[in-house]
Amino acid sequence: MKAIVIHRYGPPDVLQYQDVPDPEPRAGEIRIKVHAASVNRVLDVAFRAGKQVQEGISLPVIPGVDCAGIVDRIGKGVTGWRVGDRVAATGVMPLEPCAEDGTGYAGPHGMLGVRRPGGFAELATLPAAVAAAVPAGLGFHEATVIMRHAPTAWKLLFDCAALKSGETILVMGAGGNLGTIGVQIAKHVIGATVIAAAGSDDRVRLGLTLGADHGINYGTSEIAADVMRITGGQGVDVLYDNVANPVVLPQAFRCLGRGGRMVTAGAHAGPVVPIDISHLYRNNIAIRGTHGSNPADRAKCFAAAAAGRIRAQIAVVLPLSRAADAHRLVESGEERGKIVLDPTLDTAATRPVAAAAAAP
Repeated sequence: MKAIVIHRYGPPDVLQYQDVPDPEPRAGEIRIKVHAASVNRVLDVAFRAGKQVQEGISLPVIPGVDCAGIVDRIGKGVTGWRVGDRVAATGVMPLEPCAEDGTGYAGPHGMLGVRRPGGFAELATLPAAVAAAVPAGLGFHEATVIMRHAPTAWKLLFDCAALKSGETILVMGAGGNLGTIGVQIAKHVIGATVIAAAGSDDRVRLGLTLGADHGINYGTSEIAADVMRITGGQGVDVLYDNVANPVVLPQAFRCLGRGGRMVTAGAHAGPVVPIDISHLYRNNIAIRGTHGSNPADRAKCFAAAAAGRIRAQIAVVLPLSRAADAHRLVESGEERGKIVLDPTLDTAATRPVAAAAAAP
């Protein structure tokens, strides 16, 4: 099969598109024909550059921390999946053979595409326990993006923030991957009033297009003053931030009203941010950080996406062979939405490459 292989850390050109042996599923595993794998800024791009090196990694490695596709082979002991099933997977998973449902496994775990061969390949093997069924009405390109980001946003909003219908939420970085998903879950699934905040007019417009009730460009206006005007001086119930901008986040934190909750699963612009502790204790504010997701939420996210309540924002879909170009595009900061690699495009020369933002 063809795959992208990292033999050494460095610039995008270290991504080698080459022939490697077809993987075979071990006990408790399935093999999928990959139709989509998203390109992630930290776990793919920064990892390739050598800026996110973790313990236990040995090169060469096939990157790609998520993927979606069709089951084409079943490992020993797997009865819950059949050839032809549509699945997606991402994240930390068992590294050694295990039971189909993962019970009793006490071996090492690791990230797909970091500690075990990932999704930047024509074929990928996965523990059956971590695969999630993709609804028939959801495309693979959209499914891999939803799988990567929506369950984390779902966990932040439902479990960590306990956001309720009728409450008001301020979504920071509303034009980013977790931001756009957060806006949609908060508005279309929970029924909250959403204020979308971003650092440019076009990213604010994107948040409004996705359902936000109000928009704020914190690059040109005073976010605290705008929020207080919108909320009649009450502030917001929830602050959703996954950026940790050291200039903007302290202002946004002061937008939390009494009993407010701040939630986060990221800090790539920080991580050190000054917080007004007096505002925190005077208003009984809670701050909670988390990472990852709850496996049970994946089906809920896919159902919401299939119903049109969550739409993946995809900037461009490229053939797997152009992985280096995809990394360059992410590093440029010019993309608006997710970059997705599709290995099937390399074997379908007459098939056009999608290169448009997701339809409104």
